[in-house]
Amino acid sequence: MSTAGEDMNVRRSWTGRAEPWEGPALRRTREILCAGARERTLEIGVGTGANLRYYPPQVRLTAIDPDSAALAAARKRAEELGLVARFAEGDARSLDFPDESFETVVCTMALSAVDGQEQALREMYRVLVPGGRLLAAERIGHTRFPARLWERRRENPRRAPREVAAEAGFQVGHHDRLFFGTVERMVAHRP
Repeated sequence: MSTAGEDMNVRRSWTGRAEPWEGPALRRTREILCAGARERTLEIGVGTGANLRYYPPQVRLTAIDPDSAALAAARKRAEELGLVARFAEGDARSLDFPDESFETVVCTMALSAVDGQEQALREMYRVLVPGGRLLAAERIGHTRFPARLWERRRENPRRAPREVAAEAGFQVGHHDRLFFGTVERMVAHRP
């Protein structure tokens, strides 16, 4: 398992670069997923706040990220949008919230930067109320041959998020893939 510092290095490699390259398909995915957020919502890996403009006004948002500089940018963006939200440094593998604290968890393009996806998804399950939903879009590590073989050799190989979510107890409803199979979009529920 990697250290928090190693996770931060992976995260920083995407911070500041995600939005310019993402294009209309990923922006539309963010818009669709965030529109499904309800009531108390936790965003995992808020980064610089790419999702903030897409949340419905009735959402009570809490957002975490391990990168304090990214959080500062997200706070600024929320202020510019007039969005009231709570921001905190946090690790997806060890969420500092009581059980059943949120109706929705949103995670876009962040889970793939965390070693220990299984633990992160178990934590997301734990903080959701029964019937709560997970809305996610994630990069899938090395889906094509021969890179797929390299991924399998890793100590903690990344797998399709829907498979890991199902193992964590979620009931996966909708899922599909974008960008030639490299991004998986998913809606799952805690039974």
